[in-house]
Amino acid sequence: MDKDLFEMGQRVSRRHFLTRTSLGLGAMALGSLAGGSWLAGQSGGLATGLAPEENLAGMFPNFLPKARRIVYLFMSGGPSQMDLFDYKPGLESMHGKDLPASIRKGQRLTGMSAGQSALPVAASVFKFRQHGHSGAWVSELMPYTAAAADDLCIIRSIHTEAINHDPAITFFQTGNQIAGRPSIGAWVSYGLGSLNENLPTFIVLVSKNAGGQPLYARLWGNGFLPTQHQGVQFRPDKDPVLFLNNPDGYDAADRRNMLDHLKKLNEFQREAYNDPEVDSQIAQYEMAYRMQASVPGVADLSDEPDWVFDLYGPESRDPGTYAANCLLARRLLEKDVRFVQLYHQGWDQHTHLNGAIREQCRKTDQATAALIQDLKQRGMLEDTLVVWGGEFGRTTYSQGKLTGDTYGRDHHPRCFTMWMAGAGVKPGMTYGETDDFCYNIVRDPVHVHDFQATLMHLLGIDHERLTFKYQGRRFRLTDVHGEVVKGVLG
Repeated sequence: MDKDLFEMGQRVSRRHFLTRTSLGLGAMALGSLAGGSWLAGQSGGLATGLAPEENLAGMFPNFLPKARRIVYLFMSGGPSQMDLFDYKPGLESMHGKDLPASIRKGQRLTGMSAGQSALPVAASVFKFRQHGHSGAWVSELMPYTAAAADDLCIIRSIHTEAINHDPAITFFQTGNQIAGRPSIGAWVSYGLGSLNENLPTFIVLVSKNAGGQPLYARLWGNGFLPTQHQGVQFRPDKDPVLFLNNPDGYDAADRRNMLDHLKKLNEFQREAYNDPEVDSQIAQYEMAYRMQASVPGVADLSDEPDWVFDLYGPESRDPGTYAANCLLARRLLEKDVRFVQLYHQGWDQHTHLNGAIREQCRKTDQATAALIQDLKQRGMLEDTLVVWGGEFGRTTYSQGKLTGDTYGRDHHPRCFTMWMAGAGVKPGMTYGETDDFCYNIVRDPVHVHDFQATLMHLLGIDHERLTFKYQGRRFRLTDVHGEVVKGVLG
């Protein structure tokens, strides 16, 4: 080991040493001339040192949080709002007629329907009725969610700028349509840290065999934040986390011995190159070691009683299904994992929507409502925020030919529905309003950045203050936009 340390030390050349030293002395001198304010940074942002994360101590939360943890149920593909939550009975009289130009207002279409000679309105074939004391309108497709209507804060006026899947999902998950920014879970991990030192702060679950648009690990990546804040994906396998278990013939003592020696090498490298990312690597190795003991227990659902499986539905016994992931999410939240993200694909229904969306609701409705009920009966809903929604909505007109009751719907970013439940939001309310064609917002619009700012607010974070300096600019999740939606706060 001494030889390894010596060889690493040889990499620090005389030129490198002098360069680092001169820059360090220059920075100290400039800081002294400026009275220290240059090194301290400005209010509302992080300091500008080499290890910005060290400056977070005591900064967050900025005020008393309503939510201790978040579970975000992401419905990838774009659920159809007018077939699920945004009831538009007036469309029945317009069924088959062309969408009025006064409603479309020349707004752009995707390449999939831009060439259509007509845009025939397709009224939903599904029945709606009001539920609970709140009187929320919910489709017959979601009877279990409808039963939880008085726990939901339904937002009908979400809108985005992206009209295609990848930029739209990336926008919701990272605050920017271009890949490379930190994900929302990574920002939360960076700002607030862990509640359980034996499990990752940010865990991702993806429904197996769901089909639909592809998902990429960068959606739960750390971007330019330290790597320890990236989401850790749990898989439906005997080894939920890749490369976590020891190889054959290698026990816990061997792993501990290896990590201790590796830590010495990494610490030497940090001192030599002053790279804060080395600390992240050390932290990740140590987390992986602790997870060897914590993950098997939390990921094994066999100790759940039958009534819990009955609550979440028959598919909850099949690891990797949406229902099983909802149950696993509750177990992770019980262990104080701060941010749990579920992805369920298959909501991209351009044709034969009426059959495809029914199947999607069958797979997700019961388990979604069960998660709310389970958290509630355990006293966890009051400090856990549940979020449901996709990257955009669907068009009121049919993509392609409208034949009887058979229709498809194209992407629609200008208005769609999401809902939240639990910590800090008003239960049993519907916020925002769309026009009679469910095409434009007429009251209380909520932009993607407004939604993200509101989630941060519920966690006790001022979204304008949680920043990271990268390549000379301070970045934040909400870019230079975003207002907290105070109308949904409880």
